[in-house]
Parts: sequence; C-alpha cells; structure tokens
Amino acid sequence: MAAARASARPGPPVWPGSEHPLGARFHIGPDGTAGTNFAVWAQGAEAVEVCLFDAGGAETRCTLTELTHEIWHGFVPGVRPGQRYGLRVHGRWDPWTGARHNPAKLLLDPYARAVDGDFTLPPEVYGHVRDWPQQYIADTVRDDRDSAPYVPKGVVVHDDDDWADDVRPKTPWADSVLYELHVRGFTMRHPGIPEELRGTYAGLGHPAAVEHLKGLGVTAVELLPVHQFAHEDHLLRRGLRNYWGYNSVGYFAPHAGYSSSGTAGQQVGEFKRMVKALHAAGIEVILDVVYNHTAEAGELGPTLSLRGIDNRGYYRLQSDQRRYADYTGCGNTLHAGRPAVLRLITDSLRYWVTEMGVDGFRFDLAAALARSLHDVDMLSPFLAVIAQDPVLRRVKLIAEPWDVGSGGYQVGAFPPLWTEWNDRYRDAVRDFWRGALPDVRDLGYRLSGSSDLYAWGGRRPYASVNFVTAHDGFTLRDLVTYERKHNDANGEEGRDGTHDNRSWNCGAEGESDDARIGALRRRQLRNLLTTLLLSTGVPMLVAGDEFGRTQGGNNNAYCQDNETGWVDWSLPAEPAWQQLLALTRRLIALRHAHPVLRRRAFFSGRPQGADGLRDLAWFTPAGAEMTERDWYAPAAALGMYLSGRDIPGRDERGRQVTDDSFLMLLHAGDRPARWVLPGAPWAERYELVLDTSLEEQTAPPATAHRGGEALTVPARSVLLLRVVG
Repeated sequence: MAAARASARPGPPVWPGSEHPLGARFHIGPDGTAGTNFAVWAQGAEAVEVCLFDAGGAETRCTLTELTHEIWHGFVPGVRPGQRYGLRVHGRWDPWTGARHNPAKLLLDPYARAVDGDFTLPPEVYGHVRDWPQQYIADTVRDDRDSAPYVPKGVVVHDDDDWADDVRPKTPWADSVLYELHVRGFTMRHPGIPEELRGTYAGLGHPAAVEHLKGLGVTAVELLPVHQFAHEDHLLRRGLRNYWGYNSVGYFAPHAGYSSSGTAGQQVGEFKRMVKALHAAGIEVILDVVYNHTAEAGELGPTLSLRGIDNRGYYRLQSDQRRYADYTGCGNTLHAGRPAVLRLITDSLRYWVTEMGVDGFRFDLAAALARSLHDVDMLSPFLAVIAQDPVLRRVKLIAEPWDVGSGGYQVGAFPPLWTEWNDRYRDAVRDFWRGALPDVRDLGYRLSGSSDLYAWGGRRPYASVNFVTAHDGFTLRDLVTYERKHNDANGEEGRDGTHDNRSWNCGAEGESDDARIGALRRRQLRNLLTTLLLSTGVPMLVAGDEFGRTQGGNNNAYCQDNETGWVDWSLPAEPAWQQLLALTRRLIALRHAHPVLRRRAFFSGRPQGADGLRDLAWFTPAGAEMTERDWYAPAAALGMYLSGRDIPGRDERGRQVTDDSFLMLLHAGDRPARWVLPGAPWAERYELVLDTSLEEQTAPPATAHRGGEALTVPARSVLLLRVVG
C-alpha cells in the first residue's frame, strides 16, 4: 500500500461538494469555478480517494473528506469532461465476514458514464492472491499489488445533448414486433455500412442498417447488452471473448468496444445519435440489461468495482459471508432488496430513458431481482419501486421470468406493467412442428395469447412475448438442420449450451445437398415464421432468422465474436433466402394491417350475436368445432377461426374496431390432409391468402372456396384464408 501511494501525486484541494447526485458530475461550482463533483455510496468504508489519471497514466489522488448518509463526496475544482478517473476505497479486509476492501485495487465508479480501456484480468486486478498455494483459502489472502495500470478508467462526461428534435415512436404493446439483435454482430458484415463503422453504434444507426429494419416492418430493436462489460478469465485464457455481453460492470456506460468515435466520452454521443436515427425511422430501442449479477463473479473473481466499494452492501452473501449467494449461475447476485442497490439500478434505468433516449428494457434473469430474502416475491422491493416510478412505469418492461435458483421459474407470475418472454410458447410451437406434441391443447393456448398464463390481474395478451428462437440457442435455420448442439469451438467439451433443443433436422444432421431435405427445411422455416407472426401476443424475431442465418449448430455462441456469431449479409442474395425474407416482410405487413391479429384483450370464446358466431373458434379437419375429446386426442392439425366482427376496444376516435375474419389451418402431419372448411355462420366463402407449402410466396390468385368445401392441405404447411362472404 505504501509503495503504491508513493507513486501518486497529491491532488488539488477538495471542496465539500454534494452527496447528490452519485457519480462524477461536471458543473460550475462555488464562485463560478468549473469542476466535477464526486459522490460514492460506500457504507463500510473508512476512506475514499478519487484517483485522476493524465494521458501518460500518472495518478493524482484526491481524498473525499465529507460523509453524508454513507455517501462520500467532494467537489474537485478544475476537473473537466474527458478526465479519466477511478476510486480507491479503504476499509477492513476480512473475507470471513464479507469485508473485502483493498485500496491497492483501482475501482470503477459504479456511476461512471463512460469507460476508457478494457479488462484483461491479470493477477494484479484480483483483491486476493490468486496463485496462493492453498487455493481453498486463496480468496482470504489480500493482494497488495497496484491494479491501476491494468484496469480501465471511468471518464467524466458532460451531457449537453438536446433531445428536442427527437420523437419517440411510443408504439403500443399490441402493435409491437420485436427484433433481437447484437450491435456488433448485426453490422460487422453488412456491405452497405462503411467498414470503419461496422460493429458500432454508428453502424447500427447508418441508413443501410435502418433501411433493413424499416423494410422488414419491425417496431423495436431489442439490443443484447450494451452496458460496459468485461470478459471472463476462462475465455481470455482460451483466446476467446465474451461476445454477448452478459457480464456487466458499468451500468451507466455504453460499452466502449462498440464506439467508432472514441472512448473518452465520445461513445455516449454516438449511442444517442444511433437512438435518434432509429426513432426517426419509427423504431424503438429496448436494452437487454443485466442487473442480476456483475462481472466480479464469485469469491475467486476479480475486484473491479462493487466488491471493493462495499461487498456486503451490494451482493447477496450466504450465511458463511465469505461465499456468495448465486441465483444466476455467474458467481454472484446483486442484492436488489437493499435501498442503495435499488437506487443504483433505478438511477441507471432512468438515466438510459431520460438522457440516452431508450424506450424500454428486457431484464435478464428477472426473477433474481424479484427475490426478497431468498424466495422470489412479486411484492418485492424491486417490483414495487418500478411500479411507482413515474419514469419507469411508462416504458416497455420485459422480464426473462426465471433464474437458476430454487423456485426461480416464474413464467406468468409477473405483475401488470410487465411483459414476459414466454418459453412455453417457444416449446409448444417447436414441438408441434417437429411432431412431438401429444395433443393440441397447449398449442391452442399459445396461438391465442396464452390466457392460461396471463389472463389475471388486468394483464393482456401482449403480456406474452412470443418467440421461437432467441440469442440463446439455435438460430431458426439451425433448428431445422441440427438435432444436437455443435459447440466444439467454445472449448468447453460440450458442457455449455442446452441439450433440450426441441429441434428436428428433417432427416440429416447438418447441412445437406439433398434437394428434398433442403426443400422440407425451408418449408419448416416458413411454418415457424408464419405461426409466430400470426399468433396473438408480441412476436420477437432474432436478427438474420428472416433470411436463414446459421451458427453451424452452435447453440451457445456467447463467445463467438466472429463469423459464427455475426449476421451473414450475403444470404439475402441467394434466391431461397430471398423468398424467406419476402415472406417475413409480408407476414409482418399482414399483422400491421389487421387488428384481429393484434388483439388488446383476450378472446372470450362466447357467441357475439344471435347467429352464434364467436370471436374465436377451433376446428378439426372434418370442419367440426373441437370438442373436449378432440383437445385430448393425438392430433397433428388444428384450425383456428379469428372473427374480426367485434374486436374489443375502440380506435382513437372511440369507434368500434372491426376487421376481416380469418381461418388459419396448421397441419404438421407428413401426409396431405383433407380439410372441410366451416360453413355458415362462420363463412359462406373463403379466399386463400397464404400457403407455406409454396416455395415462392407471391400473393395467390383470388380464388374463392365455399364454406363446406373440402380442401387438400399439403403436408407440413399453414394455410391462411380470409372470410369474404
């Protein structure tokens, strides 16, 4: 400690400053003096130093002498935007009771608005002696080597952007179509984006990227994590990197690696310009956020920020306070039930909404945030704070409604205001099209908005985010190409990634030159996309699925920052994938055009008039309405009738919403089926709108079919018919 202090220069005088707001804020202080106020919550600390670094790495230390409500604070005159800084926190080193202060370790300010540098994780950045001979107690032996030369620094940022010309799309949930993408992976191979902008926020905001999104018809991008994150040591040792970014260390800072303009604060402005460009195209920006754990991992992990500031205050610890309670599978869990941690999370969320312009959040492992003492609690402090916050309750809130702890699976349990990733939708649709559903009961619920999960407490069908694929797992093309994961490139000997893929390779494992297998796979892709985009709820696509992106069977490409993980923009030039892209665009346009496909209330299933017509009806291939026995019988086919005559809700002028009525026939069997079209009162005539058995999806001729007429439905296909009389 003494040696480290000797190399640092004494700092300028520190004025008292203010305990609010937390972090580093540049402003004009007393007597018109420009400077920066620093405020750090560190309840167990004995002293806190702000360490300033010049371009050559020389360090100047400023001691914060004021302590108000467990917040150390001070105003440092002359510190301006662009200044690189870190923290040193003095206090007890007693891992046995959870205290892990170590002033030899330079810490990232949890409220830093920008981060300069990368985390490489040499031994010096660990608070304990990493190579201690007795590894079982290594985390209890303090390492006094200075980590400052090896860790990134926070950057003082002055926010003077004007959002007056920005117009948020504010797309209603029922009208939303989500598109999950990775900032780097979506742009790295796009030929229309200048090479120097690929992999960056500027690349995603480039007209070539925005044009694809707008042409596709999606209403929101859901970005994989863009908070500053670190790479895990086990990946760095294998020459890999954390590509997805679910390893956050800075909840206010846009990840510097995605900036084309610089990392001394320029990344903040670049991110904002990206948001403005997407908003101008009518596209909302939703962030995938990871507040459940940090990159500091378990007790053998590095000391980067919160661990060294107040380990016991920020993290959930076991009764043996040397160990962490791990509900995330990542080594630690933030204690979201504590006021200071809640403040960190909600301050971060509000910052991204009010100052960075984003429109909502998808919360990774949200059940971990909803835990009170140990159990998941839907009356937990985290959920209560979000519900009453005047900023956050107005934005889109998406829960990944599970964690890895006991009782962590909470699909359908989150309160109103929240939507949820619905993995039961994913599983039912995958199983139906691969022929693994024992009956069609579950499919009926999933197609019609999952009322069994969400029809309570005033929740609506759009509480369900429907998806067939996500970043985690097979791509859509791989789902019909592989039955087992092929994750050798990850270097984990097959231990990573799920074994439960619910996939079907159509007769051959991997890519095949067999024309029949190729045609069947493309048909299955059309079936999956059609089912997803015509189901009630909020559909989510994954970038590249609309034109056949593949990861070569890797179902856990979290460390594949290469062509495996990047979107291949050469695919849309191939005729087969051109047709899939055209179908996706057509399906989204169809969804936007017809409110019966975007219902804001659950179906009642009850007659709406004297003729007995209901808003939703289910049919067998014989043309008869489904009976209780039919729902329990083995079946590979289901007919779904959607009435547009009396849709709940009114338009902006208070008028009743009406629409066309549709009949959707889903047939997963391997042989053509004879299907009788329902007659009166359902329809006199039908017009074919879409047939997924066709490779080329041009609009079919307007051929009318009479009610009561028998159609031949091709094997493994979806037919969509419009009622025309």
